[in-house]
Amino acid sequence: MAAGNWTELEVGDGSRMRTYTCGTGACGAIILQEAFGVNAHIQDVADRLAGEGYRCIAPELYHRTAPEFVGDYSDFRTAMPHLNAMRDEGQDQDLRACAAWLAEHNVSEMVAVGFCMGGRVAIRAAAALELRAAASFYGGRLPSLRERIAAISAPLLLVWGDKDEHIPPSQRAEFADLLRAQGKDFVECTFSAADHGFFCDARPSYHARSARLAWSLLISFLREPLRATSA
Repeated sequence: MAAGNWTELEVGDGSRMRTYTCGTGACGAIILQEAFGVNAHIQDVADRLAGEGYRCIAPELYHRTAPEFVGDYSDFRTAMPHLNAMRDEGQDQDLRACAAWLAEHNVSEMVAVGFCMGGRVAIRAAAALELRAAASFYGGRLPSLRERIAAISAPLLLVWGDKDEHIPPSQRAEFADLLRAQGKDFVECTFSAADHGFFCDARPSYHARSARLAWSLLISFLREPLRATSA
């Protein structure tokens, strides 16, 4: 059961954005939704991270077109109009609003964790905000963010399912090569038995063993990001 609260923020473009918030830690975590909204799964991720000592905020990224939207994993079509309506500047404004809220609550550092659609937004967050680390779980179309890579200063964790037909190996490799070309710090982990969405226990593609290992990796990475300059 969700342990947090719903908090409404004003975004830079004047829109109002509902967010799920929980935790009281000194490090902030921005949890970025799948295409299906800030649903029970995303709330559960936030609650679990709060249990690890993070103050968490999960913004409703569809707030401009569908406030309080929660989709059905078996019907992606209902999410498509809202996904297609998202704009880069709007995402950046949403991220800045989350960061401002965390700063108001005296966090010392921030991280971002995103899933599927949110996995891509987590990479945007690493370019738009000063983060300690960012994690992207099966984020799609990451090579399209090539123009943002230079602005990334946080180490990245990239998590993939090897059976994921939505994100082919060539796309994953292309993004990794783009990061290498600009000397960015990242850790990449591919789970051979996992498909797209494997971390979510509400999806048919949920793979429990991979999800458990991915969680352990995520917590370790967020606590101590691997930097090329580390001793």
